[in-house]
Amino acid sequence: MPYRTLKVKLDSRGIFMISLNRPEVRNAFNEEVMDDLAQAFSVDATQKKVRAVVLSGEGPVFCSGGDLNWMKKAVDFSFEENLKETRKLTKMFSILNECPKPVIGLVHGAAIGGGVGLVSVCDIVVAVADTQFSLSEVKLGIVPACIGPFVISKIGASHARGLFLSAERFNAKKAYEIGLIHEVVADFSGLNVVLEQKLSNILHCSPHAMSAAKQLVLDLSWPEKRASMTDPLEYVSKTLAELRISQEGQEGVRAFLEKRQPSWLLQGDRK
Repeated sequence: MPYRTLKVKLDSRGIFMISLNRPEVRNAFNEEVMDDLAQAFSVDATQKKVRAVVLSGEGPVFCSGGDLNWMKKAVDFSFEENLKETRKLTKMFSILNECPKPVIGLVHGAAIGGGVGLVSVCDIVVAVADTQFSLSEVKLGIVPACIGPFVISKIGASHARGLFLSAERFNAKKAYEIGLIHEVVADFSGLNVVLEQKLSNILHCSPHAMSAAKQLVLDLSWPEKRASMTDPLEYVSKTLAELRISQEGQEGVRAFLEKRQPSWLLQGDRK
């Protein structure tokens, strides 16, 4: 489907590229961005032919947070109107967080407020060294609530307390040290170099197993999911047993024992 605020492309390898495409406002969030991201990640990104998703931003920055015009409208909203919109925003982040495909974030320029939320719901994040990050909401008299569960899951309560309360700006080095991102590159051109390295690994992995691995992490790390488990140890035992008898689980083990490549490898990735 056509997107109003995103640039999308599916390449021949099954890599679904999603780029925020509002460079004139530094890729800031508004209602259309929320709708487009929710659609892209819940429908297009979940197609069987998609092997991985790459999220980036057009123009000078990755994402600068909330759009000023969008924020201006919200000033006059009632509690009920605000609640409807904040629920929609939280749902969007949840959809991105639970996308069953590997999601790689390429970050440059700045990730502010909701931009940090987007970084937090990516599975693998690579950032340019001079990228600036900030959870700046308290400077506006509000808090990073809708992104809070995802940010805290990524960096932990201790770092979240320091950054949520101070709204300080920090660089990619600190973002790496606190676990918000996974790799730092010297300049913008380095993003694609590292991206290809990450994709090479991903394309050699079982699609079903990667999806199951992501769900395993979510189930074991999110408090409400963990609390709903009657017996976490039985859960992980069943998870592995089910994968061992799955089509890809059988194929992967047999391929290893027979010293051949598994069938899910694309022809162009065989080595």
